[in-house]
Amino acid sequence: MIDLDAEIRSRLAPLQPETLQLDDESAAHAGHAGSGGGGHFNLLIISPQFAGKRLLDRHRMVKDLLKDLMPHAIHALSIRALSPDEL
Repeated sequence: MIDLDAEIRSRLAPLQPETLQLDDESAAHAGHAGSGGGGHFNLLIISPQFAGKRLLDRHRMVKDLLKDLMPHAIHALSIRALSPDEL
């Protein structure tokens, strides 16, 4: 069994986040139809690599690094991706 929190953080490291807040909300969704047992996460990531990028592109950057974890280990991922100048 992998430490999913640590795995997600490690995989997002190439984005050089200034802030990475990952909240595991899986317990609140236990037994929810269609979850398949994967985790539910809220992610706030602030990275200079997001500067000048559209929201869709930022989400793709995150999801590309995590794609093989979805939908089994990660069932749901809410992403808030900002550049430092958007604070």
